[in-house]
Amino acid sequence: MKHAIVLLLGAGLVASSPARAETVTLCTVVADAATGDVIEQQGTCDRRVTPASTFKIAISLMGFDAGILKDVHTPALPFRDGYVDWIPAWRATTDPARWMEKSVVWYSQKVTEALGDERFRGYVRAFGYGNADVSGDPGKDNGLTRAWLSSSLQISPLEQLAFLRKLVTRKLPVSDRAIAMTEALTDYGVQPGGWHVHGKTGAGLPRKPDATLLRGQPYGWFVGWARKDGRAVVFARLIQDSERQPVAPGFRARDSLFGDLFAAPDALPATR
Repeated sequence: MKHAIVLLLGAGLVASSPARAETVTLCTVVADAATGDVIEQQGTCDRRVTPASTFKIAISLMGFDAGILKDVHTPALPFRDGYVDWIPAWRATTDPARWMEKSVVWYSQKVTEALGDERFRGYVRAFGYGNADVSGDPGKDNGLTRAWLSSSLQISPLEQLAFLRKLVTRKLPVSDRAIAMTEALTDYGVQPGGWHVHGKTGAGLPRKPDATLLRGQPYGWFVGWARKDGRAVVFARLIQDSERQPVAPGFRARDSLFGDLFAAPDALPATR
């Protein structure tokens, strides 16, 4: 399954500059899912940023556990005027499979609205997800639908791994079916190196010291887990662009990580 990426970039390209656009890999980290032992770590991996659309993994677990989401095609919700429609693909009836594939923000918001503030906050705290701050933008009371979108909820790559380890080892307070359905929605299949990969891309903007969005320099995430020959690993890659680029940063984080870790049988070492 190919998954789309949410670009929280606002309008317009950054101004032209003689400097060449660059992409910096801020962190790549891989750990054994069972033991937590780090297999590979490069860069600064303890700095929190917005989870952006990687938070759909958590929302999926919540939605299936609470019975709001039924299966990969239920419920199918129609698009309505007023819903977030930053990209044309979102202006369509959407089910859980399409939600994850196209990374449809408004569908996430319908799930969290159905949960309500109390259950939503409870799940985030129980998951130990990053800073667990779902208050939203200051003074706007929009945490239920915006906390994970360049807002109050923040998570580091290492914290992504801690959350994903609990998913893989069945230590999250959700049903086995919620985990199974989430795995189905995030399935990238078996890669050339023999790893069966599950994951989610994400992209979002940092904020300036005055809390306004720093447009044109988005983060790109790819996080997930993979299994091979009875072994399971969890991984996260976080990149940042110096200028907006034609291909979404989450896609590039994903594709580069696939090439580095899952393209060849011996690309991922047993231990660091």
